[in-house]
Amino acid sequence: MEFLLSVDLGVKTGLAMFNSEGRLLWYRSQNFGNKVRLKKAIPWILNIEEDIHYLIIEGGGSIRKIWDSHLDKRNIEVIHIMAEDWRQEILLERERRKGKQAKEKAIFYAEKVIQKLSHKKTQVLNDNTAEAILIGFWGAAKLGWLNNPGTILR
Repeated sequence: MEFLLSVDLGVKTGLAMFNSEGRLLWYRSQNFGNKVRLKKAIPWILNIEEDIHYLIIEGGGSIRKIWDSHLDKRNIEVIHIMAEDWRQEILLERERRKGKQAKEKAIFYAEKVIQKLSHKKTQVLNDNTAEAILIGFWGAAKLGWLNNPGTILR
């Protein structure tokens, strides 16, 4: 069994874990408050599951550098993406014209992913969690872990 952790970067971080059977195992967001607390939490996040094989990080800048500094010593394949990468394939063109609209639609589609791929059926409460779910969904599809990913969303 392989695991994929997806991260929506920020001091308010969205996280989602998928397995190679195409299941969404868990999802959450965490507000670390500042970069110092986030930096201290990254080793704990990376040890939530023993065998993270893939890590997809959406975002850049100084927070990405903090994550990257913790990844050099790990045997994890890291994929860096920007929001446009997954939004282009998951959201319709009219749904991604404005950032606020894209975030609202992310919550809508993340709830569909939860209903079809997770045993945990709680609602997504914020866009950080929703985007982490969709980043992981995008990655799981790219890895071939999902059968007909388009039918899950539509």
